[in-house]
Amino acid sequence: MRRALVTGGSGALGAAICRRLGAAGRHVYVHANSGAERAERIAAEIVAGGGSAGVVAFDVTDAAATEAALAGVLADGPIEILINNAGVHDDAVMPGMRRAQWTSVIDVSLSGFFNVTQPLLLPMIRQRWGRIVNISSVAALAGNRGQVNYAAAKAGLHGATRALALELASRGITVNAVAPGIIASPMTEKVFDKEQIGRLVPMKRAGTAEEVAELVQFLASEAAGYISAQIISINGGMI
Repeated sequence: MRRALVTGGSGALGAAICRRLGAAGRHVYVHANSGAERAERIAAEIVAGGGSAGVVAFDVTDAAATEAALAGVLADGPIEILINNAGVHDDAVMPGMRRAQWTSVIDVSLSGFFNVTQPLLLPMIRQRWGRIVNISSVAALAGNRGQVNYAAAKAGLHGATRALALELASRGITVNAVAPGIIASPMTEKVFDKEQIGRLVPMKRAGTAEEVAELVQFLASEAAGYISAQIISINGGMI
């Protein structure tokens, strides 16, 4: 059974990805930072449905805590599927953005990517099989007012995705990024009403977390072994 880690697994999108990977027969580590109780519930749901799951909690921006937590996970074997889903918003137009808003968003998406991914690479390389999927955003491709920090963080993740894919290509490891558009969630419902979605999205609806999870599961599967270094949009035709 291949072992998967989903960072930010206690959030709406992360939970959908965890459930889909669990249904595909992976042992899923549901990661959380402040949402450990939600992660426990998601893991319990996967197990109740006949799957295999556990919970791991750490702050991806804390390099030492991340390394220690991952050492415990790696004691049971390599992580073969890594979904870098952890991310945060702290929106403000650039003239009014505080330095802390810039730093916190960059730290989670980019430093978090490094802190989690780097310790898992040598065990994955020794297996000569692996799937790394980084969750990005349409904001990195098209920009978005009030999200210079978020767009910059996710665009940086695109460069890291392509470069790491080249480093790992000969080792049977693929690295891709998925860039969702407007995905239905309690957060997006507060930001986008139906009229706005109709104007922005050619398909006239928000996507679902389950639709994103299906794409992630495919990229994490054996069938996607010749897809690497790609930024794949799922946004209803927005761009």
